[in-house]
Formats: sequence, C-alpha cells, structure tokens
Amino acid sequence: MPTPQPSAQSTWYRDAIIYQVYPRSFLDTNGDGIGDLPGITAKLDYIASLGVDIVWISPYFKSPMKDFGYDVSDYCDVDPMFGTLADFDQLVARAHGLGLKIMIDQVMSHTADEHAWFKESRASRDNPKADWYVWADPLPDGNPPNNWMSVFGGSSWQWDSRRRQYYMHNFLVSQPDMNFHNPEVQQAHLDCLRFWLERGVDGVRLDACNFHFHDTELRSNPPAVNRDTATVSDVNPYGMQAHVYDKSRPENLAFLQKLRSLLNEYGAVAIGEVGADDSLAVMAEYTADGDKLHLAYSFNLLVPQCSAQYIRTQVEQFEARVKGGWASWSVGNHDVQRVASRWGGAEAPVAFAKMILAMQLSLKGTPCLYQGDELAFGEADVPFELLQDPYGITFWPEFKGRDGCRTPIAWDDQAPAGGFTSGKPWLPVAAPHLAKAASLQEKDPESALAFARKIIAWRRHLPQLTRGEIVFFDAPEPLLALRRDLDGERSIVAVFNLGGAAQSMALPQAAGAEKMAGYGLPGELVDGVLQLPAFGAWFGLLK
Repeated sequence: MPTPQPSAQSTWYRDAIIYQVYPRSFLDTNGDGIGDLPGITAKLDYIASLGVDIVWISPYFKSPMKDFGYDVSDYCDVDPMFGTLADFDQLVARAHGLGLKIMIDQVMSHTADEHAWFKESRASRDNPKADWYVWADPLPDGNPPNNWMSVFGGSSWQWDSRRRQYYMHNFLVSQPDMNFHNPEVQQAHLDCLRFWLERGVDGVRLDACNFHFHDTELRSNPPAVNRDTATVSDVNPYGMQAHVYDKSRPENLAFLQKLRSLLNEYGAVAIGEVGADDSLAVMAEYTADGDKLHLAYSFNLLVPQCSAQYIRTQVEQFEARVKGGWASWSVGNHDVQRVASRWGGAEAPVAFAKMILAMQLSLKGTPCLYQGDELAFGEADVPFELLQDPYGITFWPEFKGRDGCRTPIAWDDQAPAGGFTSGKPWLPVAAPHLAKAASLQEKDPESALAFARKIIAWRRHLPQLTRGEIVFFDAPEPLLALRRDLDGERSIVAVFNLGGAAQSMALPQAAGAEKMAGYGLPGELVDGVLQLPAFGAWFGLLK
C-alpha cells in the first residue's frame, strides 16, 4: 500500500524559516551584561520584520552555566539570569501576536551535575533514581569500563567517590548522561516537555538527539575508518573512533516515536541536532515515516568545506536516503565559526553573505538562520584571556572554541557596547560588528539586512523553492547549479558563484528560460551563456 501523504497543514514547517536566538548575546535589558528573555521580547518586531516563521531560543533554563545553559539543573523553570516564567509567557504571547512560533531547546541526553535527579542518583546504588544515569563499575585495574571519549576532551567516564563507580559524560564532566534505557527517565523528560507545550510552545529543538541511548554491554568503540572532522575539529581525538556503541543506538527510534506522539497532541514540531559518523543516514532514519522527528539537521554544512561539489553531495546523499523525511539546512549556529568567515575568509565582502543566504534559501529543506548572519557578521576575535567557552580553553590555540560566534549583537553603532547592554558585556562586542550594526543597516537599502528581508519575502511566494524537488547539474567550480521542480509550477533554475572572481558557463539546461526579478543578485544569461560576477547568482523560470 502507498504511504499516506501528510496534509499541508501538518507539514507547515516545510515552508517555514527558523531564526536561532542565543539569549545570552541577543539583548540585555537589566544591565548585567547578559542577554535575557525581555530582551528577546523587545526585539521580536525586528525578528518578524525579517520574514521568518519560527524563533528557536537556545536554553534559558536554570543552570550552573558551565556550558552556558546546555547543562540544565531544572527543566521547568527559567534561570534568574534570563528572567522569570512570567517573562517567558509574555515572550510567547508577543511572538504569537506577531505570527511567530516559538521553539525551545531541550537538552535531554544529559543534565547538570547540580540537577536534583543526579544528586539523588549519586547518593547511593539503591535509591529510587540510582539507575537514572549511566553508572559502571571500574575494570579490575581501576580503569574506566571502556574506551568511550568525551566530545570536549578525554575519557567520557568520571570516577565518583560516593558510589565508587564511574558515570558517563559525553560532554563536560559536569554534564552526566542520563540512562534512557530506564522508562522513568523517558517519561520524566516527556513530562518536562509537556510543561512547556502547555505554556504555548510550538516546537522543540532536540540537542544532541542521537546521544540518548548507549550500549548496555558497554562495548568499546572501534577505530574510525574515516576520521570525523565534521562534528569535531581535526585536533580532537573524539573523531578517531567509530561511535557505534556510545550514541546513535537503535533504541532511540522508539523514544522519538513517543516524543512525536506527545508533540502531535499540541500540533508542535521537533527538529533534531544530529552529530554522527554518518549524520545524513541518521537524519534520514530519524525523520522517516512521519512518526519521529519532523526535521533534522547535521554539522555537514557547518564545516570549513564550501565547494559547490561538497554542498551538492550533502544534499544529494540526504535525498537519496530519505524516506519521506525532511532536512533543515543550516550554515551557521552557536557551535561553529560564523559562516561569513568560515566560508568567505577573514575579509568576506557583504556580497558573499548575500549569495550564501540566497543559496541556503534555495536548497530543499527548512532553512535555519543564526542571529547576526542576516547582518553579515564575521567571526569575532576573542583573546584567550577573555574566553568563556571551556571547549575552546581545552583545545586552544588550534581550536578557539565557540565564543567567536557568540559575541553580543551590535544593535546601535552609537551606543555603548553596541546597544546590547548598559553594563559590561559577558563577551566583548566585536569592533567589526559595530561597523555593521543593525542601526546602520536599517538606513542602507543595499545592506545585508535589507537583502535578507527582500529575498525572504521573494522566496515566500515561490512554492518551488519551499516544496519542490531538487536536481543538481554539472557546473565547473565554484558554480553551484540546481533546479527546483514542483507539479503545476514552472521549474526554477538557479546558479550561484561561490567564488571571488567572475565566472561564465554555457547553460543549456536554461535554454529559453525567463530571468526572474526581485531576488537582488547580479547575473545575466546572454545567448545561452551565463555571466556571473564574483558572488553573483541567477534565477530563471523554465518555459
């Protein structure tokens, strides 16, 4: 029997654009140098003006902040640093009034070691939550039970003198991993998520969603056949293992089905972050059949590689594997160097940022934009003495961590700290960002901000670019050429020049095509030959 097709209403997220807000660095309203929930509320009109649909808010829950909120100590309350539950309710109400949906960040695989659940679990081997975390006896020689490694460096096992056992931590030592083989753990997380759904939340982003389960036999991972340099940097030994036993376990599928059933009660959606040895395969598996995640994203476009062939390969491989699922293609977020610098270099021009956004909006999937990318912000240079990120401090200087993409947004070039705070910002506001402050770009019709609003609005009226199938065709580097096809609509051909020099190519696939207007990038098709200046692009409608 044919697989039933989801209704358009149930797949509204496929037409949407996600905008990620990193609360610490968005806007501070109380002068403590750290962004807060009222700051997000104050800027919702700005976010709405971009034309996006979903606001993904990175964690704002109670936390000791050793990993800046990704170490949760209370899933059902707001950390006072960010405000109150009443502030959150006001944020949701204001967002809904503007037609925006709110997506929260749920970190289920691990908690902070200060969470009440872990405090109880580590107290003894026979308390009610003794099995809520991953505990293991040492080997006879006192070593950890296996060779599993932490993403943030070293063994993923930490000795605990209370229980005289090791506990597992895939990230910081202060982030113990939960034991999802225990049904009570699964239910506890679903209950916490229901708490926020009842408050009007429209969706959830699942942090490290393939880390929930581990191999109960605690078998050691084999060496990697192909070293992973996508989810971690090449100086991190984590990439030297094939992570077949410590994550991406088959038991996760049943849990994701439970999660989906809960979300369906509220008409909410889930996007999963997938960092795996073969992330595209896991993305396809987790979004298949309409009963698990609605969409997923990986680190595959969050890497230094940005050749046309590389981008094409990522999308084609996902499409070849997917079974009715859906991708979210992200080129920037709070975990990686900003795309303008990572792909465009230290002096990337605004034209590069415009072209990359146009390219991202043309891929098949739901785009996810990171705060500041619409302003063409590059990576900030944060000196070692001002670093906050423990990941960067560990691997400095070859890997400088994530602070460079997390510096505060420069809102006003004339205000102290760029209008982000009246106090001392938790990370410095980058001087190059002040030169691109939102206040300046609002006055400039040729700015990256003006372009972002323009092309997002332009795309909204083109179902081919949101729902259409995608086909790539051969083009010389650095040109990326594709077509979007949708029944009942004329196909769109798009070509992007990812390089800093003018390019030309014969384009027989666009013979007789009508050049589209309104997307705002330079390029011409003359007698079947496409002429693209540096970082140019061309869109055409086939007859």
